[in-house]
Amino acid sequence: MKLALVFPGQGSQSVGMLQGYSGVPGVHEAIEEAKRILGAPFMTLLDQGPAEQLELTVNTQPAMLTAGHVAYVAWRALGGPEPEVVAGHSLGEYTALVAAGALRFADALPLVRFRAQAMQEAVPQGEGAMAAILALDEDKVRQACSEAGGVAQAVNFNSPEQIVIAGEKAAVQRASERCIALGAKRAVPLPVSAPFHSSLMKPAGEKLRGYLAKVTIAPPRVGLVNNVDVKVASSPEAIKDALVRQASSPVRWVETIRAMRTQGVTHVFECGPGKVLTGMVKRIDRELQTASLGDRASIEKAVQMLKAT
Repeated sequence: MKLALVFPGQGSQSVGMLQGYSGVPGVHEAIEEAKRILGAPFMTLLDQGPAEQLELTVNTQPAMLTAGHVAYVAWRALGGPEPEVVAGHSLGEYTALVAAGALRFADALPLVRFRAQAMQEAVPQGEGAMAAILALDEDKVRQACSEAGGVAQAVNFNSPEQIVIAGEKAAVQRASERCIALGAKRAVPLPVSAPFHSSLMKPAGEKLRGYLAKVTIAPPRVGLVNNVDVKVASSPEAIKDALVRQASSPVRWVETIRAMRTQGVTHVFECGPGKVLTGMVKRIDRELQTASLGDRASIEKAVQMLKAT
């Protein structure tokens, strides 16, 4: 048995997502640390909403980091072993770095809030867009984007059946229509405020470079497969460079999960709220054992699953 933990990004958030871990040793302390750094009103937003405020990028990114970290604290407290491999989807890579001991939670919170602001400011509201293309192969999605005119790019390779495109609003619309013409089952516009991971995010990456220069990153205790290169980087400089490029580069999730499999991973557990990554992992490789660690009960069940192997 070889365990990997994966951490979700934006889209998995929900009001009250920390409540399922209540009472687990260490969870209260983690929440108090987030409250100290981000303020009591932010924690009230996580617990009580409103949902439309939580869904603002500047709030969602630190919220998901907090939720993923709390889930990991609960996992370890309830007897879950340290993983041998970690990864995170987009923003989730920052949570994975915290779990791997490369980045302090106290440093990660203001870092991801800065990242969110930089990404939001890179493209004026309403000028960018993203869409999920269902059931069309990678080459045809890329073809549709290249034929659309303007900036439209394949940015999230989530599963063999789902590729997300992003870029200028009109170009993404034309690319979506072209994908349908080439045989896609559907093209679903996503309710996001910026074209994440497209080349339009390069200004955000450069702002991140300046901020990261002041952040202490240590070599991870466990292997972390990054989004941008699908490689395990261990030096602080290489990790920072990958995070800078990640902002404006595709999330290569299919390759990430397949790379884990080649490293001998047998179990991939989603550490945080929701089951988005669990579904993706199953669509990428059905032989991998999966579990979602969204609350105390699911963590206890997953721990028992590992003990039975």
